[in-house]
Amino acid sequence: MDKLDLAKAYKTYYTARTKPQIVEFEPISYVTIAGKGDPNGTTFANATEALYTVAYGVKGKCKKAEQDFTVPKLEGQWWVDGDPRTALEVPREQWHWKLLIRMPVFVTAELVEEARRGALVKKKELKVIADVGYETLHEGLCVQMLHVGPYATEPETLAQMEHFILKEQLSYRGLHHEIYLSDPRKIDPDKLKTILRYPVQAIEVVKG
Repeated sequence: MDKLDLAKAYKTYYTARTKPQIVEFEPISYVTIAGKGDPNGTTFANATEALYTVAYGVKGKCKKAEQDFTVPKLEGQWWVDGDPRTALEVPREQWHWKLLIRMPVFVTAELVEEARRGALVKKKELKVIADVGYETLHEGLCVQMLHVGPYATEPETLAQMEHFILKEQLSYRGLHHEIYLSDPRKIDPDKLKTILRYPVQAIEVVKG
């Protein structure tokens, strides 16, 4: 039985250049969980564990149905109250986030719900599993760039993206989106690779 590797099947989604580029995506489904607070805190850690628990539960059910897949990289959307691009300018305790793990097209909301219920039974102490859901996002046209280095230096990459967005006469249309290609527990911070992505749209030019 072949195992689906989403990173190989959707290379445009899981790869990016070290300079800004324009990409476009169709609607994509995920298991998700949302929260607020410092990403180094317990709430974030528990949410991540809950999300992976459900994702692997889905994988297990798919494997039994001979539709096995590799659970892909963790992703996150980030924002603060007000302008979503100012997250790095406020205390981390005020950050809102939504963690995501992409699902294959054959995974349904019903299957995710089954996996979520099963996970709640197996890990009764991890009550936040109840907050994991299934969601489809359509980001459409986006600007993305590969950030290499620690998360703290992301503003340098985001500045390049903003310059590119303005130069191309585009405007922001959605939340800051990150895909974590590296595991920070296993790699030097200077070598971390993260895809940074923003949904965008063309600026309407009013002609006189």
